[in-house]
Amino acid sequence: MKNTNVLTSEQITQDLLPQKFGKSGMIWTGILIVISLVGAFAYFLQLRDGLQVTNMRDYVSWGIYISNFVFFVAISLVGSLITAIFRLANVKWATPLTRIAEIIAVSAIVFASLIIIVDMGRPERVLNLFLHGRIQSPIMWDVIVISTYFVISLLLLYFPLLPDLKILIKFKEKSGNALHKLYKFQGSFWKGTSEQFKISEKAITILCIAIIPVAFSIHTVTSWLFATTYRPGWDSTNFGAYFISGAFLVGSGGVVVAMYVFRKFYHLEKYIQEMHFDKMGRIVVMLALLYLYFNINEYMVPAFKMKKSEEAHIIGLLSGEFSMMFWFAIIVGMIIPIIVLLFKRGRKPLPMFVVGIMIVVGAWFKRYLIVTPTLLHPFLPIQDVPASYHHYYPSWQEWAIAMGSLSGALLVITFFARIYPIIPIQETITEQNEKHENE
Repeated sequence: MKNTNVLTSEQITQDLLPQKFGKSGMIWTGILIVISLVGAFAYFLQLRDGLQVTNMRDYVSWGIYISNFVFFVAISLVGSLITAIFRLANVKWATPLTRIAEIIAVSAIVFASLIIIVDMGRPERVLNLFLHGRIQSPIMWDVIVISTYFVISLLLLYFPLLPDLKILIKFKEKSGNALHKLYKFQGSFWKGTSEQFKISEKAITILCIAIIPVAFSIHTVTSWLFATTYRPGWDSTNFGAYFISGAFLVGSGGVVVAMYVFRKFYHLEKYIQEMHFDKMGRIVVMLALLYLYFNINEYMVPAFKMKKSEEAHIIGLLSGEFSMMFWFAIIVGMIIPIIVLLFKRGRKPLPMFVVGIMIVVGAWFKRYLIVTPTLLHPFLPIQDVPASYHHYYPSWQEWAIAMGSLSGALLVITFFARIYPIIPIQETITEQNEKHENE
């Protein structure tokens, strides 16, 4: 019997074409633009007056900017997980999620790079990294792997988009003249021949293979920036695996949040189904358990030994100044999601959305805890410093710039979803045709 649930090519195309912003979309975009502009103004003040507008001092010389950088780098790993690993493993159910994951990865890595420039205070000095960089420096390793990861992620976003651009070019009356010109500029050379598809598939496979070691490198190298600095809390050989496991978790949580939002507001229930949330829930609970395991290694072993140099740092996290934030990140960002997702009801769309928010928020505070408490407890305390140096509370400029960078990343994702199909049209049509032939 013929399955009437199989969608036609015309229906898939109409459902997945980019949609204009509705009222809620305009409000959302407006809020993000306002936050980004406030952040830009705060950065102007920082450029004009110097880093003295921040509350970073001789102790805490990184602060919220580097916390944001580590967060962006972490969430960007989801591109290699869903696009590369799932594609190489031939996981067909993940097709509706690949482009969502890849645009999150690209937007996150762009703003990770920008926030580093913000932290430098003198943005023109970024050229020195390229003109006078020394390969012995872990910072140069970071520049190399971030640049490589960005290029590969951009290509992994662009190549699967080519067949969709050919479809978009046909709908000039719906897209408008400006977007039509953009589509033609980006994809007019794509004719959809079997030879082009063959070359494209080969290129995508090569990129998927290449991005996995690069993705692991970017998070390992970022962890080395901390681990090679002689500070309590960072002197750890566990940091590479600790960072990678946490990056997989927050990236997956970010994709779950995006899945729910696009499904609800773009009415994509036929494409992002409850089955997708259930499968992603199983993956997320596995990643949360893995990350919790590395957290136990990272904190419980030093706490058991309680070396004098580590004592103030550990006590500050477990029961001191940062204890509320620490236990919030552990309980809300890992333990509660594990408990919720172990049950089938917890893997429904709405609970998954709430869990995704908890994971992402918990992950941001976790990155703040990796950076700040350690800097407040150096092995060699600076003598005769003001009492305020022993604490760190970001200034309003720091908060504005940090929030501006987060809203900027969300703005990139929002505009991408307005201009391009957030779910691959051609791949979905091909899969539906294959399903139809097999029934």
